Amino acid sequence: MYKICTANLNYNFKTLRNLMAKATPPRSGDYLAGVAAENHLERVAAQWVLADVPLKQFLNEALVPYEQDEVTRLIIDGHDSAAFAPVSHLTVGDFRNWLLSGQATTEVLTALAPGLTPEMVAAVSKIMRLQDLILVAKKCRVITRFRGTIGLENRLSTRLQPNHPTDNIAGVAASLLDGLLYGCGDAVIGINPASDNLEATLRLLHMLHDVIERYQIPTQACVLAHVTTTLKAMQQGAPVDLMFQSIAGTQKANNSFGINLALLDEARQAALELKRGTLGDNCMYFETGQGSALSANAHEGLDQQTCETRAYAVARHFKPLLVNTVVGFIGPEYLYDGKQIIRAGLEDHFCGKLLGLPMGCDICYTNHAEADQDDMDMLLTQFAVAGGTFIMGVPGADDVMLNYQSTSFHDALYIRQVLGLKPAPEFEQWLQQNQIFNANNQLQPQRGIPAAFTAALQNLTGHGNGQG
Repeated sequence: MYKICTANLNYNFKTLRNLMAKATPPRSGDYLAGVAAENHLERVAAQWVLADVPLKQFLNEALVPYEQDEVTRLIIDGHDSAAFAPVSHLTVGDFRNWLLSGQATTEVLTALAPGLTPEMVAAVSKIMRLQDLILVAKKCRVITRFRGTIGLENRLSTRLQPNHPTDNIAGVAASLLDGLLYGCGDAVIGINPASDNLEATLRLLHMLHDVIERYQIPTQACVLAHVTTTLKAMQQGAPVDLMFQSIAGTQKANNSFGINLALLDEARQAALELKRGTLGDNCMYFETGQGSALSANAHEGLDQQTCETRAYAVARHFKPLLVNTVVGFIGPEYLYDGKQIIRAGLEDHFCGKLLGLPMGCDICYTNHAEADQDDMDMLLTQFAVAGGTFIMGVPGADDVMLNYQSTSFHDALYIRQVLGLKPAPEFEQWLQQNQIFNANNQLQPQRGIPAAFTAALQNLTGHGNGQG
């Protein structure tokens, strides 16, 4: 029992899971799940009590029972007690103060990451302001490599997302070329297929491989099909760089996605065997999002932010190149408006980085949410100030296949210019060599498609004739 009693206040929270949910800043998904605080007074009371909970308590009281959930077992069995030792004596509130202090340097936080559990970092995020989340995340530095180096200081990468509503190769190629000419694509060129179809997946994988090889682009490709579809494509000789999968924070939620930890391990081993990375072997790409477990009725009574953070334990286990929180994609049932989306994006980034993950953010919303592009500009700017690893590059910020609003190629130019950020170093050199960027990393004014690309669009369009 967790409780607070004063002359004017008397609240009892039966379990740590209940306390965590009540302490969470307001969001529509938790009200939908029936786990949120009834009012602001109860929320503040829960945050007050949570601040006094020892970090060690999260190792003794599992929020989802160890016996019934493989994500819990992964968290507990993989905990590094030696790495945890420097903060093991702290409460949640003390941990917040320590994270904000000069003692918590980049080097110290890097060493600490294996000793933290998702529940610990979720707990401390619940008693932090936005500026706290930004300050601490900025101090975290996570570097990964495949064909480029992602996550270096003063750099911001982009996923070039050339989706098409019918997977038409010509349409994909036009968006792909457009994105490259705006300097996007160093994190990954990643396509969401319109359907989880093996034939379409194979066609898109081969097209992306051809483009990267022909123009020697130091990046990696990914078709975001289900992991089992990608495994089948690999069996047919497909050129797979990154293995993608959406993941969640409970075993039940992952089962609803058609995956488990054993399948993810099989997929990673298959990707490693291809040895397609030139600089490193971080070959996994994961996407998450607050509310995914609730939408599958598999949240196990957890608030959606804690459930989201548990998904990062799954991601961390497989040493990914990229992890992307698709923050506003599910809709206002889970994050109602711009204020909730901004808070969630910064929470996710903070928690993921503190756990040692290369965190990106799809800064996005659906058209029926109480949000607009001004809200996305705010989150984009705050996320980049916080040291975010990568963002999305979508033509016009409007994904014509997934039907949601994200960030555009121009948005990437804006934030890089305002904050003096650069792409991954290998990609930066390629952009300058192809006269897309100048020596100051500014976009070169184009009077047409650069000579190196004159035949590209025609050739790729030819591949797309009659294909949908």
